[in-house]
Amino acid sequence: MSPIAVGGPALFIGTDTPCVALVRPEIDPAQPGVREAAERAGVSPEEFAGPSDLWQLIADRTDGEGREIALTELSTADADAFAGSLLDAIADPDAEFTIVLTVAAHDVLRLSGRPAGEGFAFLASVVPPPSEGTPQLEVEIGPTALADLRVELEQFRRSLR
Repeated sequence: MSPIAVGGPALFIGTDTPCVALVRPEIDPAQPGVREAAERAGVSPEEFAGPSDLWQLIADRTDGEGREIALTELSTADADAFAGSLLDAIADPDAEFTIVLTVAAHDVLRLSGRPAGEGFAFLASVVPPPSEGTPQLEVEIGPTALADLRVELEQFRRSLR
């Protein structure tokens, strides 16, 4: 399901554009900027890069409108709990639901699901923090097969361990 490779844990809802993604990209030690920073710090590029702890919420619509929000206060446990809530919500293929990802007392993502074909269609409301000054973005995500969604969620949760 993942339309782009991020190297670290990634949960994509939607098979292409439109989609929303919760990702924790890895820092590539081969990037020139990373190599230069490591040299200045007096460590190897691999040691400098290490695992990234910075989560991002990415939303993309077919009209080119999108958002990318740094989630500096999101923990891996919170990301896992969100994925677990979504997994629980899709357990009933006939249910409509809304789950919320809250970071630092701010709801950054409201994900509403409704049955559609052999899976679910979603409305994702991405709400940047007020300090960013950008408006909420709504992303309509077409039907996603239930089996594919379960696999994506389970793989994401395994990648967090």
